[in-house]
Amino acid sequence: MESPRKERLLVRDVPVDERPRERMMQVGAESLSNQELLAILLRTGTGGCSVLDLAEQILARFNGIRSLVDVKIEELMAVPGIGPAKAVQLLAAIELGRRIARHKKERMDVIRCPQDVADLLMDRLRFQTQEHFVVLILDTKNRVIAEETISIGSLNASIVHPREVFKPALKRSAASIICAHNHPSGDPTPSREDLEVTRRLLEAGRILGIEVLDHVVIGDHRYISLKEQGHM
Repeated sequence: MESPRKERLLVRDVPVDERPRERMMQVGAESLSNQELLAILLRTGTGGCSVLDLAEQILARFNGIRSLVDVKIEELMAVPGIGPAKAVQLLAAIELGRRIARHKKERMDVIRCPQDVADLLMDRLRFQTQEHFVVLILDTKNRVIAEETISIGSLNASIVHPREVFKPALKRSAASIICAHNHPSGDPTPSREDLEVTRRLLEAGRILGIEVLDHVVIGDHRYISLKEQGHM
């Protein structure tokens, strides 16, 4: 005997006050799940697959929302039910998010506290799958003169050499620098290597007359200031 076919739950079968668009109007975008936000962008499902199911498939295919930051149109279109129109809609939304984050970064030119560093770098660094060591080069008023990525890869004393860290600061006659790097795991707890690198940079800064104001470790929506923690 043939077993009955499992029916997918379509959005029209969901109570009105539980549908993504209606929920967003009632409780705001910040209260929606990643699946619901994707469903709103996709607008419709396809071939008996609800838009919520389609959104769930995308998240499963790319292991969550983080990997969508660098997704290519061909990768999206490889998901069953995602054609050129839906792929373009998603990519447009992702690019808008990038531009908003970049605009926020451009306006933030004075560093007053570790939160300013996190605001400047969080949206870019927290999605990286490798560690990026970044130096913010500051003038006497703590304004950002430049931002330099010194290394990409696991943080250790041989990769993050004081010579490479201070070279762009010396070139621009910097008053001080702030170091930052991300932890791809999302946990900003500093490692033994983080503390050792910071110690070496502090010593080099004292010799060169360029103060290292802080070393900020970026996680996923979290950060830790080594200065605030008493390591500097």
